[in-house]
Amino acid sequence: MPDGLNVAGPGSKAQPRPTPPSFHDMWRELQPIGRHPDSGGYRRFAWTGADRDCRDWFEEQARARGLSYELDRNGNQWAWLGDPAAGDAVVTGSHLDSVPDGGAFDGPLGVVSSFAALDELRSRNAEFAKPLAIVNFGDEEGARFGLACVGSRLAAGELTVEAARQLRDGDGVSLPQAMEAAGYDPDAIGADPERLARIGAFVELHVEQGRALDLSGDQVGIASAIWPHGRWRFDFRGEANHAGTTRLVDRRDPMLSYAETVLAARREASLAGAVATFGKISVEPNGVNAIPSLVRGWLDSRAADQATLDTVVSGIEKAAREYADEHGVRLDVVRESFTPVVEFEHALRDEIARILGREKEADLKVPVLGTGAGHDAGILSGSIPTAMLFVRNPTGVSHSPAEYAAEDDCVAGVTALADVLEGLACT
Repeated sequence: MPDGLNVAGPGSKAQPRPTPPSFHDMWRELQPIGRHPDSGGYRRFAWTGADRDCRDWFEEQARARGLSYELDRNGNQWAWLGDPAAGDAVVTGSHLDSVPDGGAFDGPLGVVSSFAALDELRSRNAEFAKPLAIVNFGDEEGARFGLACVGSRLAAGELTVEAARQLRDGDGVSLPQAMEAAGYDPDAIGADPERLARIGAFVELHVEQGRALDLSGDQVGIASAIWPHGRWRFDFRGEANHAGTTRLVDRRDPMLSYAETVLAARREASLAGAVATFGKISVEPNGVNAIPSLVRGWLDSRAADQATLDTVVSGIEKAAREYADEHGVRLDVVRESFTPVVEFEHALRDEIARILGREKEADLKVPVLGTGAGHDAGILSGSIPTAMLFVRNPTGVSHSPAEYAAEDDCVAGVTALADVLEGLACT
């Protein structure tokens, strides 16, 4: 443990210290980092300048509260109250990176709320019986290298070192190269079971990425499960040719097959009560007056259960192959990532519900809801007990500059998180 840090151990009261930045101050400090002036959205991609500034901000918050700061082998940041080696720690936090032109709340709300919840516990003079940590997981969104939750996947051993080294961004820069350029050691990455063994529970607060809470009139909810979801790459290979001189009947245009597949994805998802989205596309040679030789599209699909997801994706692929054959196009389909259904541990979920005043036999004061969005808590659920809290999103919009949560709902989320941490970590 670094010298000079005022860290309270289990069973002790947190010592008085200068008042750290409030929730509003922290939010104001984070707000401009990585925000694009034209779109108003955020571009906080892994191992870039904006990511570095977010990491600096996290470390500053840890230091301001006298917490023990450390960076793990996979670039995840930790701020500890108490001795990490004591085990059975209660951990909270989320991520600070974003999707391209993403919103302000997805990820950062959980990190800011974690620091604010600790401040709230200190104002209550809470006595900690277990170590407490706040974490910022790296590259959760996967915006740069195409794979979500890289930091937590590496830690949990769900992403091998070999596979991680093969990850590349759109400019061909590998993950190790990006880490090294940012001043980190890429040779250190890998599974971190010893660190995870220290953790007794991980609770992640997140803005809801839907409107369930808005429709029910609740400020805060508890997650029940994360839908199974994955990403598939569809490579349609045709023949480049002149757009003005090639007869329609002579063309092998992969764009036609791709466009029809996009419509098929919507149809299959609608029939199954699932979701399917082609949200990213790459075209070669990408000329206005050239018939493409390659159209590469990325499918994101999610459903409430595995069987439904399998039905949707297989239906989309079947249709895509039929369209490709019709237009003389070759199709390759590669599953780039997949996360099975995550049922959050019932014992921890029920304990959180009890802490927040929800009794099974009484009227439900805190709703329990599922989500189609992936999270670090879902990745870690196979290794440690995890749970999630959701804060109301009145528009339901996420991964967009329009993403929003009202101030009073954010405050309610901080209070709920503080109550949960107090119930789990304090005497």
